Amino acid sequence: MGAGEVSPAASARPQLVLIAICDLPHAPSSRHLLDDVDEVRFGRGERATVRSQIDGRRVLELRIPDRRMSADHGRLVHGPSGWVLDDPDSKNGAVVDATITRRCVLADGAVVELGHSFFVFREAPVEAHAAVDADDAGLAGGAPALHTYDGALADQFATLERIAPTGVSVLLQGETGTGKELVARALHDLSGRSGAFVAVNCGALPASLIEAELFGHRRGAFTGAVGERLGLVRSADGGTLFLDEVGELPAASQAAFLRVLQEREVVPVGVDHPIKVDVRLCAATLRDLEALVDSGQFRRDLYARLFGLTMVLPPLRDRRVDLGLLTRRLLARITGGADVRLAPSALRALLRHDWMLNIRELEKVLTTAVALATAGVIEAAHLPEALRRPAAPAAAPAVAGDPGPSPPARDRQDELRDQLVGLLTIHEGNVVAVSRALNTRRAQVYRWLRRFGLEVKAFRR
Repeated sequence: MGAGEVSPAASARPQLVLIAICDLPHAPSSRHLLDDVDEVRFGRGERATVRSQIDGRRVLELRIPDRRMSADHGRLVHGPSGWVLDDPDSKNGAVVDATITRRCVLADGAVVELGHSFFVFREAPVEAHAAVDADDAGLAGGAPALHTYDGALADQFATLERIAPTGVSVLLQGETGTGKELVARALHDLSGRSGAFVAVNCGALPASLIEAELFGHRRGAFTGAVGERLGLVRSADGGTLFLDEVGELPAASQAAFLRVLQEREVVPVGVDHPIKVDVRLCAATLRDLEALVDSGQFRRDLYARLFGLTMVLPPLRDRRVDLGLLTRRLLARITGGADVRLAPSALRALLRHDWMLNIRELEKVLTTAVALATAGVIEAAHLPEALRRPAAPAAAPAVAGDPGPSPPARDRQDELRDQLVGLLTIHEGNVVAVSRALNTRRAQVYRWLRRFGLEVKAFRR
């Protein structure tokens, strides 16, 4: 099983991640596991997480320092058909996936807004020995770049930390901008090696000088060699050599580089004897090296030397639970970023976007937005047009006397079923209470229950 795979035994666990509070964007995120909880209650107050038994129910109470949140701003209730958001009394209601609602069944990945606080609900595996409640400071990982609320990724990072002090080579794969160099730097920092971290962009090396750049040269070895040069490999002696875009190495350089890995020595251009080096190798690529090997474009023996621990970094669109954590880390590095707040419309857009260029794109978007936010608040207008566009065309608003276009019959039936499930969960199978909430007769409720195959007794406690 590779480092990027989740064990078949790992089962999905319900969890709620507080992504960010718009007015306090530098406050930490937090993740709360819901396996042993019957109900989650939300409200405004000093930041607190309390787990308790109330009337025989296991309750998780989350207090959030959000002035836009009500003192009692709804709850999540666990029922036989999943988790139901119930918010009948708060002043502003709740927003789920950009839709205002008072009650709905949460799907995996749902984005929930309460006041100016944003949460993501997940049903996903978590890392080994995960804490039931954790914030940014309590996350495992000896380096900030290895902090994550994504369970599968956290397990990969834990493996990386275990092998960091060894000499095992590491191959990082993933799309452009997923943070491969940041992870490589974290590997070096955790390795305890005294030498430097040297990054090499293999795709940017000039073909005519690639060996001189990598292995160094003596003075006069070729036209323009006016002095001796160590080369990138010897510069990393005693440290870590990071080969970014290693799949772009030309064939001749692959052969020369194989000697470095096999013999732990280099032969600088113009020198007739090898020089010993001690480097820890970490390589990265967005290309499929196995396919390059099969097509003859990449040496099989070199690939075998690179193949120690292989880790696949997921794209940002699959790490929405980390968006708040990453945004805080990036804002702290951006000039002026420590003083800005986020408008709900802006954070909503950040969570909705697919981030095809990943963390690198997020950093560029935030850098520009901070510069434009002269009033100290990042608004949706400060984001690129691609982020401001809604995920789907919005329906035209209804005018007085016009109910607007009717949703498809299939959608109406799905909405009715979700509404029934939500009410049955909240009222613990009490059909009388459900009929009152729907302003209909009990007989009609029972007909709907038969239509959808719902059993009342499954909702009773």
